[in-house]
Amino acid sequence: MNTFENKDNDLETGKLIKDGEKTARSSRVLKIHNQALLSGFAYCISSCSMILINKFVLSSYDFNAGISLMLYQNLISVIIVSILSFLGIISTEPLTWRLVKVWFPVNVIFVGMLITSMFSLKYINVAMVTVLKNVTNVITALGEMYLFSKHHDSRVWAALFLMIISAISGGITDLSFHAVGYAWQIINCFLTASYSATIEVANLLVCNDIKWSFGTSNQLHFYVVSSSNWGYNVQVSLVGSLNKIPLSIAGILIFKVPTSLENSASIFFGLIAGVIFARAKMRERSQT
Repeated sequence: MNTFENKDNDLETGKLIKDGEKTARSSRVLKIHNQALLSGFAYCISSCSMILINKFVLSSYDFNAGISLMLYQNLISVIIVSILSFLGIISTEPLTWRLVKVWFPVNVIFVGMLITSMFSLKYINVAMVTVLKNVTNVITALGEMYLFSKHHDSRVWAALFLMIISAISGGITDLSFHAVGYAWQIINCFLTASYSATIEVANLLVCNDIKWSFGTSNQLHFYVVSSSNWGYNVQVSLVGSLNKIPLSIAGILIFKVPTSLENSASIFFGLIAGVIFARAKMRERSQT
């Protein structure tokens, strides 16, 4: 226990590093109070602004180079993260071939997810995109049952049923329906669900490496990393669900989307179903 408490685990090499041998970058990480609240707020602002700007560029200027736009945005993100890491404001994992091999499939699916999202956003209004994204939760839940033998309670299934109904009714009543955009969005839902599954698999692979590298005496560390991962994903899901509400309203008002009472009700129904789903997942995780 003294060894476990006084030493840090190197997740990549499996070696034990003493406290005095920590890198200067890790020791210079900026300490911020209420990091969860700050991160959630930053995520909401970044997500809403990026989607609205992308929709504006793709729709208003008849812009046909969505992949170039995606490449530019990811390049800027890499530059920002590199600068923050260099200044010691954040910490990043050292890039190794082992890390690349584990996370390469995840990133391939992530790129596909971004591309299909760009193409669907060009043809579908923002509000309907947010509602149709709820289908991802249905695919993910079914995938968890098949791949990880996870069972969901009745609240989760009820919320998923509401999501399916809202997506179908929203598509039927969509005054600006575009078949190509809906096809891209359906592909995006499958890729997003695959992305979530591969992230979980990659995390389990890393955790298993930790477990077998350090032996059974450090199984506690393995379970802590796993549970933290799952808890973080649920929190992101809740923030994302709440984030869709102002995003959908802004998308309708800014772009003056033609809508009807039935379509607006379907969109609102789907947004509320997303929040119910996220809360049900949080309760399910807390019980397990």
